[in-house]
Amino acid sequence: MKRPRAACKHSDIITDPSTYPFFDLLPDSQERLLNALFGTVTHFFGGFRRLFSEVTDSRDPRKVSYPVAALAFTGVLLFLCHLGARRQIKLQLHSLASAVTFEALLGVSSIPHGDTLNDAFKQFNPEDFQRVVSHLDHMLIRKKVLYFSRVLEKYFVVAVDGTGTVTYSARHCSHCLTQTRNGKTIYYHNVLEAKLVTQNGFAFSLMSEFIENPGENPTKQDCELKAFYRLAPRLKAAFPRLPILLALDALYACGPVFQVCTDHDWKFTIVLTDKDLPSVNEEFQALSALQPSNRLSFHTGKNREVKQEFRWADQILYTDSAKTEHTLHAVECIETKPDRHGKVASSTWKWVTNLKISKANVITMANDAGRRRWKIENQGFNAQKTGGYRLEHAYTTNPNASKIFYYLLQIAHTISQLLYNGSLLGKTGRKALGAIRNLALRILEAWRNATLTMASIERITQLRFQIRFCPDTS
Repeated sequence: MKRPRAACKHSDIITDPSTYPFFDLLPDSQERLLNALFGTVTHFFGGFRRLFSEVTDSRDPRKVSYPVAALAFTGVLLFLCHLGARRQIKLQLHSLASAVTFEALLGVSSIPHGDTLNDAFKQFNPEDFQRVVSHLDHMLIRKKVLYFSRVLEKYFVVAVDGTGTVTYSARHCSHCLTQTRNGKTIYYHNVLEAKLVTQNGFAFSLMSEFIENPGENPTKQDCELKAFYRLAPRLKAAFPRLPILLALDALYACGPVFQVCTDHDWKFTIVLTDKDLPSVNEEFQALSALQPSNRLSFHTGKNREVKQEFRWADQILYTDSAKTEHTLHAVECIETKPDRHGKVASSTWKWVTNLKISKANVITMANDAGRRRWKIENQGFNAQKTGGYRLEHAYTTNPNASKIFYYLLQIAHTISQLLYNGSLLGKTGRKALGAIRNLALRILEAWRNATLTMASIERITQLRFQIRFCPDTS
């Protein structure tokens, strides 16, 4: 589907950035890499100053040396450059060239120390930074950047799942979750994420809900499902009109989750295992036998070597423990394909959904909705844990500052994905970089050695250009 073009009559729009040396990324073009970075942020979000302009500064103004934007940008740069620890800010980000760029960008002559960030973040409200994270998605959706990723030309797929962040051998705060094995207790923190995921690999954080105990000795620990019931109204409030299709794992196959989705006017695909919802599984098997027309074979892969067999059943009535009735639809996919040794292997997936299944949409519902849930694991959590962001590193021991560092990581991950896949780097730039994690090293090199003046920063804000993504989805 053709992506709508932004309405603009200016003659200075760069429709093909590769023809203009301002964005040409070559091995010695560190300054142009910074231009591409700041150009991407300015194009989509108005620049770093504007991005953090709504964060409330509760500090004593007489003791403030760095504005909020300078502190937040430094935190984002910590993750963009994959520094891995707060102390690396002083060791890696400080140079004569970077000081000039920092002043031109944020109006401050020196880069703050990592401890300065920590002390300030203790005083800020984490929800202000959550709103910044959500704002990124608002702007991408508003600018129709993600319209190509919609399922059935309407729904944005939002995967929801929990993951661990930090683990301690001793209690570090009153909100720690605990787990005891073989007489040994560990203390840890988890977070529930709602990420907008696309078929070409984007995974953008929409909303986060921290899974934490209210005190040291709770009668029941917090858990992923409880966090979902808290996250849902917040997600609806932040994106009230966004047509959402939730992609969830089997943990969420229960009546209360079905009701939450109904109340918020959300669609869903939820993994259904043979152990979950016995009555739904039995009804699915019975109806499938009576509805031979509800079957479809599909071949895919480069050489059509992958075979998928679909079967589905509609109008399955399910009554939950609260005596609430739900109308569900179920679809099963059996995929057969050769492995790397040529041996044929089969895999089976099954989902329940509140969208009616037909031959016209069954392939889309299975492959582009149900199975897309894995992108929150691969492009989301795994990228942030093993791809250089070090999600599981304790950047601070303060609970409040810890949440803000987490949000800044999400912001950096979004910007990195947009920059690497965007057309400002061009094919030459991506080829020179190789893997996306190499982008962090190149940004760090450019930040330390290249110099951007106030004039060049202003030039970026005045240029009008388009950014398309690789592969081109327009």
